[in-house]
Amino acid sequence: MVRITDVARHAGVSPSTVSYALSGKRPISAETRRRVEAAVRELGYRPYAGARLPVDGAAKVLALVMPLRAGVQLPVVMRFAGSVVTAARRYDHDVLLLTREEGDESLRRAAERGQVDGLIVMDVQLDDPRLPLLRCLDRPSVLIGFPAERAGLTCVDLDFGAAAEICVDHLARLGHRSVALVGSPPEVYTRGTAYAQRVLRGFTAAAAGAGMSSRVHPCEAAPVAARRIAEQLLRERPVPTAVVVHNEAVLDPLLDAFEGLGLRVPEDLSVAAICPDELAESARVPVTCVELPYAEIGTRAVELLVRRLAGTPVPQATALRPRLTVRASSRRAP
Repeated sequence: MVRITDVARHAGVSPSTVSYALSGKRPISAETRRRVEAAVRELGYRPYAGARLPVDGAAKVLALVMPLRAGVQLPVVMRFAGSVVTAARRYDHDVLLLTREEGDESLRRAAERGQVDGLIVMDVQLDDPRLPLLRCLDRPSVLIGFPAERAGLTCVDLDFGAAAEICVDHLARLGHRSVALVGSPPEVYTRGTAYAQRVLRGFTAAAAGAGMSSRVHPCEAAPVAARRIAEQLLRERPVPTAVVVHNEAVLDPLLDAFEGLGLRVPEDLSVAAICPDELAESARVPVTCVELPYAEIGTRAVELLVRRLAGTPVPQATALRPRLTVRASSRRAP
């Protein structure tokens, strides 16, 4: 199937120029229009019949692109989705969820068919294959996450590297000299998912800077995996006296596993986490944590996208500063 980007490439113009030439929404030079029309004829491009926008030029719909890949924790992404939907309604927009793992295809279809005014993209990878398309679509987008190369993009997220650093620094000040990271599922790291990679880098850098020994343990989101990791921690030398958890699905199972193995929290082992505040507060031992501010992130993403739709300049990167709440799960090293 011939797409608008194919026409743009053939004519040597941007996809938005092709769109304007075909719709007449903006003035295009006669020469450019001829090139676009020639490319359309040569390639046999047929615009989707439903691509016409409402009379006011807006679909009043935002796309939320959140592919449900392996290792993605559904309760987490649904919290983000809820915050995006709530914020979008305040701006009189509905939200179209795109959950299939199709790479560019679902983004391209939603944009080219005029179904949405703009896109909010989740599960961003450091080297995300969707970025070239997002840069050339004639619909604005906002990424929840920071890829390695952000030029031409609008991004918002928690500063996950700083979040890990704050957790490690807190434990170092309490005298801990051996710390472990219980992280995301292995496939999340394999994909190069941005938030997980930034936690990993922040954790290892902060531990090295504090002169602490450190280990990293990717962990499947299952109680049996949490038990296996807890047992492994006891076999390490030196045995960690502190753990940072960045995998909310195993926070409670880990605390249960530590207790079952005879480790008291925080007397024998201090625990800090990056997770939703309500989860940390309701744990069997209230957990010291950097809050995952999903409501604020989702709201900011919508606000940035609405400003872009209005033609208002927005910052390229919005990194939310992490906040540490100290609770009963961390204390001075034994």
